[in-house]
Amino acid sequence: MDDRTVMEDLLLNIKGACDLYLHGTVESSTANVRGAFDKSLEDSLCSQNAIYQKMSAKGWYASEQAPKQNIDTVRQKFYA
Repeated sequence: MDDRTVMEDLLLNIKGACDLYLHGTVESSTANVRGAFDKSLEDSLCSQNAIYQKMSAKGWYASEQAPKQNIDTVRQKFYA
């Protein structure tokens, strides 16, 4: 397994953890439980960003800027 595959797998797993922590935070019924999920979500988001930054620096996760026309179309749809 090469480094790129390992990083892609890590990113996929950390995104899944973020999703679970987000739902845990939203559904929490007490401040203590909410705080624990919220802290875990924050930590996971930091890890996700670090993995993304490393992948992006190596050219393994290229992102494209959306055309201005597409952004304007979406903006008009939701803010009209």
